[in-house]
Amino acid sequence: MTQHPDYTLVDSPAGFRRAAQALEAGRGPFAVDTERASAYRYDDRAFLVQVHRRGAGTFLFAPEGHRDAVRDALEPVLGGADWIIHAAGEDLASLALLGLHPATLFDTELAARLAGFDRPNLGAMVEHYTGTHLEKGHGREDWSLTPLPADWLDYAALDVLYLNDLAEALAEELAAAGMLAAAEQEFAHLIRTRSLAPAQPKTWRDMKGVQAVRSPAGLQIARALWQERDAAARHTDASPAALLQTKVIVAVAQAQPGTPDELARVPGFPARKRGATSRWFGVVEAALRERRQAWPERTRRDPHTPPSKPTWERTYPESFAALEQARTRVAAAAGNLGIRPEDLLSPATLREVMWSAAARPLLDAHDACRRLLAAGAREWQAEIAGPLLVAPRAAED
Repeated sequence: MTQHPDYTLVDSPAGFRRAAQALEAGRGPFAVDTERASAYRYDDRAFLVQVHRRGAGTFLFAPEGHRDAVRDALEPVLGGADWIIHAAGEDLASLALLGLHPATLFDTELAARLAGFDRPNLGAMVEHYTGTHLEKGHGREDWSLTPLPADWLDYAALDVLYLNDLAEALAEELAAAGMLAAAEQEFAHLIRTRSLAPAQPKTWRDMKGVQAVRSPAGLQIARALWQERDAAARHTDASPAALLQTKVIVAVAQAQPGTPDELARVPGFPARKRGATSRWFGVVEAALRERRQAWPERTRRDPHTPPSKPTWERTYPESFAALEQARTRVAAAAGNLGIRPEDLLSPATLREVMWSAAARPLLDAHDACRRLLAAGAREWQAEIAGPLLVAPRAAED
């Protein structure tokens, strides 16, 4: 059965102000969500911001073309307030672009994971706690379109309608399990890292797979293709991947095609797209004509950064064995808590600390906790995982 929730769509500065006044008169936390269009547009900005508050109703803000006005209207009301979001990471980042930051956060998706739910998606959680079945399926649409279809807007409004109920129910579950304080640390961490931390601009070296490009010529090609793609995507407000996929850039850099035909045969290259072969081959040619002294060099691996799994296992078998033993103990502890191992301790944090232990052995559980905190673990994670990283004999001592 299709649901048609009550909501108000606002797309003008005057409408933003009226909606903000109505929200201010409501009560309790703000349930917030965003819809983005990063598969179609250059960046991950929000094209729709949904806000629900008890006693006020649901408002859908369409900010494109009026982003400053949205910020001016909503920041005095939502800024520094209590928010509820489901799977908050990307939403917080896009809301930060609008100048909106919460004081406190309750992430219902993360809370569900810490409460031991295997399926913490919004639809499953709403059905579990309210018995309501949400019709899903519009999350990957092009939300930059105007006007947005009515069924998309219904979908967007439903994403915030039940968040207050979920937050209250999950807070009770977490408190009963002794995990509420841990969840609150996780929520605060999300605010620090996804809302308040300044966004770091991407560079060509951030491309997935570019580490596999080893020759100077290949790196020069990868950089030139990325820069051309980035400039064109920014100019046209298009998704960079729609112009040339990252995996294709890496493949071209590895192949180093010497002719247009060779470029067209690179797997995944959009040779059938009109003008694509001549355009991108021109970029390759121009890049290779630059003086070699200006070509990028391979970045030297930071000795403090863990190597790849095959390199670690092959070159440092003893410390790799210690990593595997620690991973097993962390997984067992997570199982006892009814949560996933990566929620108890992220694999990257575990690798970082165990790699540091290869050069400077962990002295005791206190030392392990200290290093975990320095690597970004939260206090509750360090308290549980720290003793698990120390060799059993050392832990007993």
